[in-house]
Amino acid sequence: MIEIIRVATREQIQTTATLAAEIWQEHYTPIIGADQVKYMIARFQGPEAITQQIDSGELVYFLIHFAGNAEGYFAIQLRPNEVFLSKLYVRARMRGRGLAARALQFVKAVAADNCLKRISLTVNKNNKLALQAYEKLGFASEGPTVTDIGGGFVMDDYILALNMTK
Repeated sequence: MIEIIRVATREQIQTTATLAAEIWQEHYTPIIGADQVKYMIARFQGPEAITQQIDSGELVYFLIHFAGNAEGYFAIQLRPNEVFLSKLYVRARMRGRGLAARALQFVKAVAADNCLKRISLTVNKNNKLALQAYEKLGFASEGPTVTDIGGGFVMDDYILALNMTK
């Protein structure tokens, strides 16, 4: 019932961007404010930005389908010693149905296939639900990080990591 599909076509990129706009506006506006959400969607999650990230090899995007419908997405980057989970977002109405857990299983398989024993990610310090969810999944905080993203905005995050053993 849950299917992971690699984003490759123009239509899939547009679907990903549409999901990003919906999810970000709903979830992040209370956390970082409408202005920063608008800026980040335009700069990092619009169709052109996603296309550039895919074409440059910076990120690999995947759609999460549930019962045939795109309900979330994630993006990863293979690094020398880890898989970086750049994005993992699920529509509000679909949270709690195992979509994010299935995506994480997929990322763990990618790590194993590439002989990598670590998955890292960043989470906004005020995103309490995500922090709790990742903690339940075995991720541990490695401390804070602040990244200037331009436009007068910063990402004020925690670095989380999951160390896996074979």
